[in-house]
Amino acid sequence: MHDFFKKQLLLYIFLLSALSGHSQALEGSVRYLIVHDWTKKMNAVDYISKQRRERISYMWGNRSEWKQYANLYFSPTRTKYEDSEERAEADDEGYSWRTEAFTIQRDFATNTMHDVIQMLGKTYLVEDSLSAPKWKMMNDMKEVAGHVCMNAFQEDTLKKQKILVWFALDIPVSAGPERLGGLPGLILEADVNDGGMLVTADKIELKKLTTELDAPKKVKGKKVSEADYEAVIRKHMEEKRKAEEPPFWGIRY
Repeated sequence: MHDFFKKQLLLYIFLLSALSGHSQALEGSVRYLIVHDWTKKMNAVDYISKQRRERISYMWGNRSEWKQYANLYFSPTRTKYEDSEERAEADDEGYSWRTEAFTIQRDFATNTMHDVIQMLGKTYLVEDSLSAPKWKMMNDMKEVAGHVCMNAFQEDTLKKQKILVWFALDIPVSAGPERLGGLPGLILEADVNDGGMLVTADKIELKKLTTELDAPKKVKGKKVSEADYEAVIRKHMEEKRKAEEPPFWGIRY
């Protein structure tokens, strides 16, 4: 079976090479369905007692899941990811926090990021060079939204998350949903903490973009580097651990 996957990988690497010329004109959009499961998020908080985790999870009753859409616009050199105004649920009142600013931009030509992230009552403008995340390539393959994908894994030691993703080798854009990227293909699915958050592409359109990749209107906020942004997250995580409270209220999961 291992030899089979090696042959499949070689096949898709060949396909990727064959598509490299075509990728110069490859652009379009991806709609992602994001499913949050608060019970599974609580189960991943290892410093809170099992009894308390179960009690907090019980408070959610039958409404432990919540869904939303997000959009990614991509070209060979740039991407922009943001929450969608389109509702994924008919009854989604009471979740006004999701209107917080969140725009993730990548410029591969200049190797830079320009992110707008509102969290903990402040707006941060994260501007820095792109860094290569540490992915562990896996051997599995499956179809997501009509594209054959390969999987990869990483552990986010900052947010204490295990992240499994599936990326399409026939869309050679090194990006994905949320702040994920750095793989040889577009990430079409991401599973964070065994279903705590599942992000799956459900609609992909290859089309010529017009203004979709433009930067958002000028936003006031604090300019920070990636290291500064991570320091804010790290402090928040430490405070929540000491208080024995869930860390995912107030920051993007």
